[in-house]
Amino acid sequence: MPITHQASAKRSAPHPPPLAPLRSRFVPEEQIAGSARSYPPPGVLESVWPSQLTILVAIVLQLTLPARLTVGPSWLLPALEGALGVGMAMATPRELEGEHPLRRRVAIGLVMLVSAANVFSLVALTHYLLHHNVSNGHELIVAGVLIWLTNFLIFALWYWELDRGGPGRRAAGNDAPPDFLFPQMSDDRIEPVDWRPKFIDYLYVSLTNATAFSPTDTMPLTPMAKSIMGVQSVVSLVTIGLVVSRAVNIL
Repeated sequence: MPITHQASAKRSAPHPPPLAPLRSRFVPEEQIAGSARSYPPPGVLESVWPSQLTILVAIVLQLTLPARLTVGPSWLLPALEGALGVGMAMATPRELEGEHPLRRRVAIGLVMLVSAANVFSLVALTHYLLHHNVSNGHELIVAGVLIWLTNFLIFALWYWELDRGGPGRRAAGNDAPPDFLFPQMSDDRIEPVDWRPKFIDYLYVSLTNATAFSPTDTMPLTPMAKSIMGVQSVVSLVTIGLVVSRAVNIL
């Protein structure tokens, strides 16, 4: 065939159809268009008992710390925290239906109080390790575990109270911009389009951040979320890296 005929044949050959988007191979286009994720999702009642139980466990953990690692008498801060927790339980229903500004301020104040007491205990334990001849490794391991567990629980409360303006706003469907990007928010095929995080999701975020010293599957989006996760990572790293390793060496 002449060269000109070959060129014209190539030009006249039909082109293969463009590849369809990967997503359309799994979900019909009309279904994707009709189920696009909107923000915020519809409001859902938010139970408060998981957070109240978490506060109670954190207070019990503080009561079991050695007296030299607590601020003032070992019963003082847990008693104040317990009084605030009881006041919160009496002032709010079992399920949040809308915003409670006063309750949220009290809750954040309580979380800050427990966080500050836990950081003080870690600093006191670190100082004791560096400036004293330590021989009781068992007591140090127990104290380090208690501080780490309190850190894990209290930051779950931080994330629960922080994200999207707090549990009250989420319950009312009046969410602020998200502070965390959960995997379920990235793909409509994984969860329903009206999915929203619960307390167990924030508890898991706190656990993974405390063990990995960094976010894993859930990413912080706002400067506040990044700052709080950074503080938790530092506290967890110091507790595990300095206290526990030193105690194991003593043993």
